Amino acid sequence: MGWKEAAEPVLSRIPVVRQPQGHVPFKRKLAWTIGVLVLYFFLTNVTLWGLAGGEDLFGQFRTVLAGAQGSLLQVGIGPIVTGSIVMQLLGGANLLGLDTNDPRDQVLYQGLQKTLVIIVTLMTAIPMVYAGFLQAGPIEALGLGQSTVQLLLVAQVFVGGILILYMDEIVSKWGIGSGVGLFIIAGVSQRLFGGFFSFSESGFFASWFRILTGQTEIGSIVGGAGLADLFIGPGQLLALITTILIFVTVVYAESVRVEIPLSHARVKGARGRFPVKLIYASVLPMILVRALQANIQFFGQILNRLSSETHIVLFGQSMRWLGNYDGDGQVIGGLFYYLKPVYSPSAWLNPPADIAMWQVMTRISIDMTFMIVGGAIFAVFWVETTNMGPEATAKQIQRSGMQIPGFRQEVGVVEQVMGRYIPQVTILGGALVGLLAVIANMLGTIGNVSGEGLLLTVSITYKIYEEIAEEQLMEMHPMMRRMFGSE
Repeated sequence: MGWKEAAEPVLSRIPVVRQPQGHVPFKRKLAWTIGVLVLYFFLTNVTLWGLAGGEDLFGQFRTVLAGAQGSLLQVGIGPIVTGSIVMQLLGGANLLGLDTNDPRDQVLYQGLQKTLVIIVTLMTAIPMVYAGFLQAGPIEALGLGQSTVQLLLVAQVFVGGILILYMDEIVSKWGIGSGVGLFIIAGVSQRLFGGFFSFSESGFFASWFRILTGQTEIGSIVGGAGLADLFIGPGQLLALITTILIFVTVVYAESVRVEIPLSHARVKGARGRFPVKLIYASVLPMILVRALQANIQFFGQILNRLSSETHIVLFGQSMRWLGNYDGDGQVIGGLFYYLKPVYSPSAWLNPPADIAMWQVMTRISIDMTFMIVGGAIFAVFWVETTNMGPEATAKQIQRSGMQIPGFRQEVGVVEQVMGRYIPQVTILGGALVGLLAVIANMLGTIGNVSGEGLLLTVSITYKIYEEIAEEQLMEMHPMMRRMFGSE
């Protein structure tokens, strides 16, 4: 008996959101999407019961992993993304032996992925609480000690991780886009709005109001200090330019495409085009790359915290190459320092005095290489696992009754034509997105939104716009739903 037969009784019983039978009207999809979004904002404002304090372990990665520090959605989409990474690696190496076109194997694949998410959620919640990143305080009114409250905190974080798992599934099946993308847009948009309109010193318009009224003094423009204040300091002009540039670049890249002409085999005059976009795999593989880096940093932080809490020197002289942390828990040397992403201009323009410039440049080079190579690799995995590769695309075109003019109406022939464009464009687009994310992080953005977070927001919003336009077109012309197999 193989592993599939042994695991099927368990994996097939994991609760799933029911797949809609037939076409879901656009208004109903919109209602489900808005409802889940409202629930998401509500849960991010539900504070963990019994929480006495702590620090945000995923602070730099929050724009990608969503969620909110100290809330019920503490872990955000991190476990979902980690589970997807593992499944993509296993699927890419063909270690699972699952055919996603087979309904039985689809159930096993989804059940296995949910099981991984559940395990990762629990493995993330336990170290967060017991390593002190989420500090539990005794609730004397109910007679609950600290150890009991710690168990309650783990349970709450675990429940929040399961809730966001099924919220994502609801949006994917009954709403517009995906839940993961929706949660990223929500978090990044909130930070962007705060970055522009906050009344604090970090608010863009508030900073310029204080500059124009003389409340904030800037240096002389002739001497160069004033330009630094305007572009990098309180003026935040460099962050504004970077934010606008990322928006424009992503929208332009989404419009750059190779269009393969199509014609209907039976309906004369029915023509169309299959677009192979420059960012064919979308920006979503960036989530996988940053989540991998977040897990690496999470592992280092846990080791450092356990070392200080238990007085066991995990990072002694013999292990100093692995990680060197200061009193605030920030890595300042070792392997974990070089693997830490660059998230602000100050990280390379004003490094600490004890860090040499060659160390800073090495860290930037590793981060850029990690993002470019990782973006290309995960883009290829994403295309293959989401049925966007040449073979899957050729089968979709044949099922819709379309063909490429001048070529035989055979799956193998169409696959060869698609193979000329899709693999190359996928790698190029994934590498380009990784490069843009690092550059945006190095220059800074409004609201301290990470480069990949801004890229994801623009790209996902653009795709949601396209999906809404497609849904409205399908509503107006039901015949198109039957032609393309959407009903």
